[in-house]
Amino acid sequence: MTSHNELRLLPWSGPDGKPCFLSTDDTGGYLSRLADRTESAQLDVGAELLEHAVGVLANDDSDQEELRLLATDLKDALRNALRVAASRSHRLPAAARGGDEGPRLPAAAFC
Repeated sequence: MTSHNELRLLPWSGPDGKPCFLSTDDTGGYLSRLADRTESAQLDVGAELLEHAVGVLANDDSDQEELRLLATDLKDALRNALRVAASRSHRLPAAARGGDEGPRLPAAAFC
């Protein structure tokens, strides 16, 4: 088990809307597993919502109320996806996050 000495951003907010964090090195603990399942469910909902959005936006008969609801749901899904991405990026080793460890390629290597 590798210690990252960082708090894990959880995929839900507290009652006051502030972020919740978990301090543990046990990635197999109950709260860690619950957070993993919640993140997965949030991303699945976002993918389903994206498919729904494609249909709604392709339909010329979609009314303003339907579009407003879709925009609200997409906003929530995007917020969740960004929180998942932030949480997961903080749990990557420093080299994978672009830290000072590991080889670097010059910009010309990507042309």
